[in-house]
Amino acid sequence: MEVDREDGRTPTMLRPLACSRTVLNRAHGSASWSQGDTKVLAAVYGPKAGTKKNENPEKASIEVIWKPKIGQIGKLEREYEMILKRTLQSICILTVNPNTTTSIIVQVVNDDGALLPCAINAACAALVDAGIPLKHLAVAICCCLAETGCIILDPTKLEEQKMKAFVYLVFPNSVLSVVQDSGPTNDEPMEHGIITSVTHGAMSVDDYFNCLKSGRAATAKLSNFLRSRLQNRLPSDLLGDT
Repeated sequence: MEVDREDGRTPTMLRPLACSRTVLNRAHGSASWSQGDTKVLAAVYGPKAGTKKNENPEKASIEVIWKPKIGQIGKLEREYEMILKRTLQSICILTVNPNTTTSIIVQVVNDDGALLPCAINAACAALVDAGIPLKHLAVAICCCLAETGCIILDPTKLEEQKMKAFVYLVFPNSVLSVVQDSGPTNDEPMEHGIITSVTHGAMSVDDYFNCLKSGRAATAKLSNFLRSRLQNRLPSDLLGDT
């Protein structure tokens, strides 16, 4: 079943995307990312010598600090920090700079829905801007399940509040590796893989897999957009086809 969206988009249509790099002078790398009226700034500092407490000194440590638009950080923001940290740890090559810490500071400029995926996209662009070694890039999207059973992508804040459930999905950037001569692995093919999945609300297994299908299909646009914004930062032979 279809669902009417107040901004006139079809269920699978994304909001306008915008991304800028090197937006903060004092950071080692930075990026802004907007999806519609949702906007996030991400700044990268490091690698700096030493790891955080309880971190493995034989690997690089990733630290994420979330700064809300207003007020103090709460339980939800702590959850976002944890999800972001785990996501970024999975795409960074942690053995290149052992016993160091790289800090990623996420500043919310405006929240009009799909905030965490927007923050993940911003952080990934900022890591590239800082020259942090990555296994591959990642793109994030929010898929919502309406009461009618319809799946919509990239919701506004108002749409999120009306949804029965939604899931944040992070996929590897399609056919892209920033590691030369990475070679084949025994893992699931990258184009079929998923990095992070976080659900809110109750949905059936079928609904979840439908969200996966819709989200994966939409990441082609996100991947192409991200690559286009990183053309000047990565060697052309590592960017893949756009």
